[in-house]
Amino acid sequence: MPLPSLRSSHWLLFAAVAVLFFALALWMSRQPAKAEPLTWLVEWQDMVIVPLAEGDLPLAKLAELAPGELWLQPRAGGPRLVFRAEQQRKEGAWRLEAELGLSESERASLLKVLGKGREEQPLSADLLAQLDGHRVAVLNMVPMVEVPAARLAASIGPPRLRLRTGDGEAWIYPQQGLSVHVLDGKLQLLHLVPREAMKH
Repeated sequence: MPLPSLRSSHWLLFAAVAVLFFALALWMSRQPAKAEPLTWLVEWQDMVIVPLAEGDLPLAKLAELAPGELWLQPRAGGPRLVFRAEQQRKEGAWRLEAELGLSESERASLLKVLGKGREEQPLSADLLAQLDGHRVAVLNMVPMVEVPAARLAASIGPPRLRLRTGDGEAWIYPQQGLSVHVLDGKLQLLHLVPREAMKH
C-alpha cells in the first residue's frame, strides 16, 4: 500500500517544530549556569562576618585567618591603626585592610609616636601581638581579579537592598553589617562594619 504524499502544509509544520526545538535549545544554552559559592567566604560567615557585625571581632582572630602587618596611618582626624593582608584564594588574590577601634587616649599616644610625620609606617610584629585583643572596627576586602557578584549571592544569599550608584550598584546586607560595591556584575569592594554602625 503506497504511503500518502506529504502536502506542503505538512512540511511547514515539520519546519515550524524544528525551528521551535532549535530556539528552545539555544535559549537553554544561554541560561547562566548556577554561580559557584566562594567557599572561603561561606566559612568566614561564622568566623569573621558575624563577630564583626556584633562588634566582637578581635584582631588576633583576623590575623590568625589572614596573616599580615600592622600599619600606622596619619589622618587629619587622628592617626589610625590598620591591619593589612593579602590572601590567595581559588579565584585569585584578595587584599584586606582592617581598621582597629581606638580610644581617644590611644590616638593621642599614637600621635606622639607618629610625631609630625605624614607617611604611614609599618609597625613591628611585637606591637601587633600586643594589640591583638583590639576589636576590628572596619574591614575592607578587595578582589584583585574579576569575581562575579553572583558568587557572593551564592555564598551568603541575596542582598536585602540594592541601590543604584553613580558607577554601579550597592548591595546592602544590614544583618551582616556588609555593603558591597558592584560594577558591571563584578565585585569591587566588600565593606564590613558592626551592624549598629549601619544604623547611623
